[in-house]
Amino acid sequence: MRNGLALHIALVLGTSLPLVAFAQANTQALHTTAIAPMSLAKALENFSHEAGLQIVYGSEIADSVRSPGAAAGLTPEQQLRQLLAGTGLTYRFVTPNTVTIVPGNVAANAGNPASAAVVTAGSAGSNASTAASSNVDKSTKDLDSVVVTARSGVDVRTRAQTSYSITTIDEDRLRMQAPTSVADAVKSVPGFWVEDSGGEASGNIRARGIPVDGFGSVNLLEDGIPVQHDPALGYLNADQAFRLDETIERVEVVRGGPSSIFYSNAPAGAINFIPRQVDDMPEGLIKYTAGNYGLGRLDFWFGTPLGDGWKFSTGGFFRVDHNIRDPGFNGDNGGQLRATLSKQFENGDLSFDVKRLDDRVYFDLGIPMYRNPDGDLVSVPGFNGNYGTVAGPDTEHVALQQGNGSNYNFDNSLGTDVQRTQLTLKFDYNLWDNWKLAEDLRYSDTDTIRNGVYPNAIETSSAFYASAESRLAQYYPNAAGMQLRYADTGAVFNNANQNGNGLVILGGLRGITMPMTELTSNTRLMRKFEFGDQTHDVTLGYYHAYFNQSFDRYSSTVLLDTSDNAKLLNLVAVNAAGQPIGMLTNNGIYANGYEWAHAHGTSDTDAFYFSDEWQVTDKLRIDGGARWERVETSGWTELPATVNLGTPWSSDILTGSGQYAGYDHAFHKLGWTVGANYQFTDHQGVFARYTSTFRLPNLSTYITTPTALPLMQTMVLPEVGYKFANRYIEMYETFFYTKYNDVSFSNYVFNANTGVSTPETGYADTETYGLELEGTVYPSSVFDVQYDATLQDPRYKGLNYTTVVSGAPVLLDYDDDQLIRVPRKSFRVVPGVNLLNNKLRLQMAYEYEGKRFSDTANSVVLPQYNTISFSARYQLTPDLSVFVYADNITNSLGLTEGNPRSGELKSSDAGATVFIARPLLGRSFRASVMYRF
Repeated sequence: MRNGLALHIALVLGTSLPLVAFAQANTQALHTTAIAPMSLAKALENFSHEAGLQIVYGSEIADSVRSPGAAAGLTPEQQLRQLLAGTGLTYRFVTPNTVTIVPGNVAANAGNPASAAVVTAGSAGSNASTAASSNVDKSTKDLDSVVVTARSGVDVRTRAQTSYSITTIDEDRLRMQAPTSVADAVKSVPGFWVEDSGGEASGNIRARGIPVDGFGSVNLLEDGIPVQHDPALGYLNADQAFRLDETIERVEVVRGGPSSIFYSNAPAGAINFIPRQVDDMPEGLIKYTAGNYGLGRLDFWFGTPLGDGWKFSTGGFFRVDHNIRDPGFNGDNGGQLRATLSKQFENGDLSFDVKRLDDRVYFDLGIPMYRNPDGDLVSVPGFNGNYGTVAGPDTEHVALQQGNGSNYNFDNSLGTDVQRTQLTLKFDYNLWDNWKLAEDLRYSDTDTIRNGVYPNAIETSSAFYASAESRLAQYYPNAAGMQLRYADTGAVFNNANQNGNGLVILGGLRGITMPMTELTSNTRLMRKFEFGDQTHDVTLGYYHAYFNQSFDRYSSTVLLDTSDNAKLLNLVAVNAAGQPIGMLTNNGIYANGYEWAHAHGTSDTDAFYFSDEWQVTDKLRIDGGARWERVETSGWTELPATVNLGTPWSSDILTGSGQYAGYDHAFHKLGWTVGANYQFTDHQGVFARYTSTFRLPNLSTYITTPTALPLMQTMVLPEVGYKFANRYIEMYETFFYTKYNDVSFSNYVFNANTGVSTPETGYADTETYGLELEGTVYPSSVFDVQYDATLQDPRYKGLNYTTVVSGAPVLLDYDDDQLIRVPRKSFRVVPGVNLLNNKLRLQMAYEYEGKRFSDTANSVVLPQYNTISFSARYQLTPDLSVFVYADNITNSLGLTEGNPRSGELKSSDAGATVFIARPLLGRSFRASVMYRF
């Protein structure tokens, strides 16, 4: 009764008392210490001792409610806001020395102290037991969250204070979304076109109208450090070397902005996966996930203090499954383990992290599709568009003959096999006279094998026979004809209706090995300068990256029927009676060695950068920076030669010539950015920014064209944004413009005097105007809606070239064509409900992607599509949770890409009824049980 009366009186007094003492504390205590992420009750106890204030709260605060922590150097009020960010709770000043923590609806109706017994932080009564936190009053959820990506300085910055576009995905949102890959994790980010239909690795992201695939326009970070200096090396995307598990707590995604000042190869943004931090008490979690496609996965994390400022954590996962598109073997198999040792001392902190990844994931590729009489895009008859895959037991292990007569053992069960050891050292130290030194050092040793069964083309059997006539005439001139027969049984292929389609796939068995070692170092010197009422938060930085990479590739063409887990076909020469008289293939192999590469190179990058965050007034901040970067690439590529081993299937093998082309090139460029942020209030503001940036060449250019001199990519990215949040709505809107210079393509220059066309490399530009919308609406504690949308107009500029048709030059003009694969309209809406006193959370995700094109000529349409997914969480106890997920409930066959091997300038699939394309993965279900302790 005494505590209840005290709270009632405190709330009444809070509506009238001037909080002079608290205000003075806020202006004087500018050197508060950091509070790590931990249980909210413990965080409030630490804050109470630090600030010298009494913290009062009721039983609505459960032990399961966690605080994201707070940065050092803030005022007490700023620290308190950060401690409560994302909890659904807020604070109210009730006396000069007393602060109450209440649910959002209580704060809005101060006369209704509908709390249970009240306790003081640190007292024995603080162990309340309730369900998950409320979703009411989210005005502090995201805009007050501390931003650590694409900035550097002594002070901290919240999302509300940033002068660039950033999406934050906290732990609860990430777990409800339950992404199956790095690309899948950022589907809720506006401005990104995300393609994750290839499986757990090798995703594609196109950002803000920059026309490059993979991760060529955004860098992938782990704890603020690049996973891979260049995230878009040939066949070596950074997401292949990174797996998402429960050691990761949240994600920050920067779009444009100053990302290219602080990171290499990040012109359009950076994706930062931020690990969990150890609390002041031992804690951990264990989670098991099962799926209807043979998935079994175990995740765990544990962290504990060791005394004297030392802390230790460990975690990881192990997983096995058959894939949604089942190749007939365990396509995903492996896991990772990491351990982190850290120490906080008086003037800084130190951490050392070691991670070992030993994992293989299956690479989903295109499947045979066709347009039915109704005009709908569906898979061909006899092939399951939702769950089928061309790869199967027949192509799991195949011996491919090489140019020297030995065999290359193609093993598709390896898929993308990555064995990686990663060592990370982070160090922060407060030097003299308020200077601060920070160092991030990462070493990685990565062995990657990337095997795949690529459906390069699909033909009717009659069309295939016509293309093979010259081979028959060369090797069996007296034959009466040809037959396709199954390699395992010898059964004759039904040309008219085998598998209900009678189609033949020319598949490529491609094997690549890419060992790489890399060392990156990022050193920053920071200081905050005060000039009257104005401050400058300055950073001087130096970045160095060295990597050493080898590259080997070998590919052979095989003949396959068109069915799930396609079977190998042989082409045989037959006599008039239809009896075999000779082989034109060998165990399904039609042509060995259509690709070959052998190369090695090193790259050294040095960059110097600076940034300044100039606080002009309490409301206005101007920040800017610049980065000068230089890269030197050196190495060699063995030139290919063609050999004939005397058989139809090994008559034109690419192999090494013993001659090498060396290179030693250096490139450098200066980029810069300037932005301004104006806060009308704590939760409403505007920003504007202009960035001139670049992307320097990498080793991949020299693998197939060792004598070519690569071109630097340059671009400008202006943006203007508005942000607002209150109890009911949180919104973030950004207008952006992207000008990308010098997209390369092949051009043919016709000489009228000689009649000869000479191939040359041509260049064009792209231009994109866009609007990004992002936010959440909270009508009540029971219901909320998350949304994100991108409206853009991505166009090629000056893209025209000459080709040769029937011996005559023809001018092709693709000026103003839409960028390939990028939709003009896309959006995602996620309504959710919180029931049973927030123990039960249900949400549905609806995603729409507008029409796209698979080639520059805009001749092959990738139609608009939509998908629906569902997820649920039930809090059995404060420590035990159950999750259920259903992906692509409607079994949408939305095409994410066409067939890149048919040409991306002018696709050879234009007008085709049957073609290769990659649709979404079929409907799947998962369930997880998680226990926190």
